[in-house]
Amino acid sequence: MPARPPDEEAALHVENLDVTYGRALSALRSVSLTVPHGGVVTLLGANGAGKTTLLRAVSGTLRLHRGTITGGRIRYGDTELDGRDPVAAVRAGVVQVPEGRRVFAGLTVDENLRSGGLGLGRRSPALVRDGRDRVFTLFPRLAERTQQAAGLLSGGEQQMLAIGRALMAAPRLLLLDEPSLGLAPQMVHRIAEVVREINAQGTAVLLVEQNAGMALSLADHARVLEVGEVRLSGPADELARTDAVRRLYLGEQTGTDHPSDTGQGAA
Repeated sequence: MPARPPDEEAALHVENLDVTYGRALSALRSVSLTVPHGGVVTLLGANGAGKTTLLRAVSGTLRLHRGTITGGRIRYGDTELDGRDPVAAVRAGVVQVPEGRRVFAGLTVDENLRSGGLGLGRRSPALVRDGRDRVFTLFPRLAERTQQAAGLLSGGEQQMLAIGRALMAAPRLLLLDEPSLGLAPQMVHRIAEVVREINAQGTAVLLVEQNAGMALSLADHARVLEVGEVRLSGPADELARTDAVRRLYLGEQTGTDHPSDTGQGAA
């Protein structure tokens, strides 16, 4: 996949972001990144590196987890998002699919989808119909299970539903947190195909994914987070060839370098 310059027509700007939990626990320190219109940027890092925290800060859900932005700024287009609530983010075109799917288990597939399109439905029922058509084209299985309770779906089907529910809000930037977590290899491949298709339709993606091989194959650019700081940054295909990423995230036997020892690539 040809790499786009990360600052070209950037839709999302995160600048020198600091986040803490409680009074003292620092989760992010001076984190900066951009996501261009129509681009895919992935975040790599070990558990606890701050990847999910960054998505929460962008989507406005950070305060629900007792996190606080203590420095920096977040801007999507002309909209300042730092310190705003999730409604403001959705209105700006930024929607998050959280880790663990978190569908409404007691509601049907159709009810879950309609919940994702509530804001659009008030303005245009036609947009909701178009959204459902888009979701069912991407996920034909959901079209066959519209009246089934979401809690009775398989894990892969629930992930489809979680992504579909987010798409009902017609996002311009989709935040995906571990979409392949706990899924069988065949379903992981299908989710990757869907992310490519969503992006091909014009939606930018900021992806957090433990499956580094999949994430790097999907992304134009990548950032490696380590203990709340960006340690590596650059085109995804270039980072995939570095010893640090190959050894730590792709499971290959290489040299002994570590992200904190390699320096930060061009942002």
